[in-house]
Amino acid sequence: MQLTDFWYIVALSEQLKPNQVLQRTVLNEWLAIFRDTDGKPVALRDRCLHRNSRLSPGKVHNGTLQCPYHGWVYDNLGKVISVPAEGNDFKNSPPRCAKSYPTKEQDGYIYVRLTENPEIEFPPFSMPYYQQPGWETFRVVNRFANNVTNCAENFIDIPHTAYVHPGIFRNHRQQKLEMKVERDNGSVLVEYGNEDNNLGWYSRFLNTKNTEIKHSDKFFMPNVTSVEYIMGKNRHLFITSQSIPETENSTLVYTDVTYNYGIWNKIARPFVWLTAQHIINQDVKILAVQGETIFKYGTQFYNTPADTIHVFVESIIQAIERGEDPRLLPNKSVNVSFWV
Repeated sequence: MQLTDFWYIVALSEQLKPNQVLQRTVLNEWLAIFRDTDGKPVALRDRCLHRNSRLSPGKVHNGTLQCPYHGWVYDNLGKVISVPAEGNDFKNSPPRCAKSYPTKEQDGYIYVRLTENPEIEFPPFSMPYYQQPGWETFRVVNRFANNVTNCAENFIDIPHTAYVHPGIFRNHRQQKLEMKVERDNGSVLVEYGNEDNNLGWYSRFLNTKNTEIKHSDKFFMPNVTSVEYIMGKNRHLFITSQSIPETENSTLVYTDVTYNYGIWNKIARPFVWLTAQHIINQDVKILAVQGETIFKYGTQFYNTPADTIHVFVESIIQAIERGEDPRLLPNKSVNVSFWV
């Protein structure tokens, strides 16, 4: 198993319009993304075979991509179908083909996989309740100056919220919380207990009756986190993030905030969007600081029991990096108490 065996988001469907080309980076691979004549996404290596120009600044016409340097034209399979400088002699030229990659379009996202035929097929992650009746979804995209592992761990980490997001999303109260952490089949599943209304200004809207909070966090290999809060009828919230590894120190994160607030769905949208983006902006800053420190001093961490979730996530990603299947790691379940 390799990281290249999985599907990674490269764009929102609405971003990729006909006759448009997008430049993306996934796992250090440069990609040029466009649509063919059938509207299907196409992903080519962002490199012209001729003189090594990039294809992404080129033009799309009738589902083909023309290099901006000397005008070579590539079809939806990466095959060179025109070389202007060869004129009529082009028909006698040997076949030439750029590297192309499989694509999928699902849940309003465009995905690319860098491995053509992996031994194990993993479908793209299905976004919870996307476009289902009674549910509202908005999407935000943010770039983090850190790696996928640290981003994913941050998104499912409670202790940092009282210090990075004080008053907005939790306050420091020295409240004892319980969590059950499981590593199972390449995933990490966390269930929390003893949570009340310590959600900062969120609680004024999300949990006005101070009902019991049902909170779970999940990590799905190699890059998906999903946070779920249930605070009574029509108080149901998912925050699902797919962290896309651009380079070692750059991660592009596509986040879906999906919620069911009943009759308040539309009215709540701008409030929830502003709050979510404000929280993410704070995470962007702290993860940039962490990334700089790791670059200088390395990745030696001193873990506490509250970091069990991180240890499990790291064990899964490290197994993939070694070429192993993390689903073969022994299942583990740990009960942890910690304070926020």
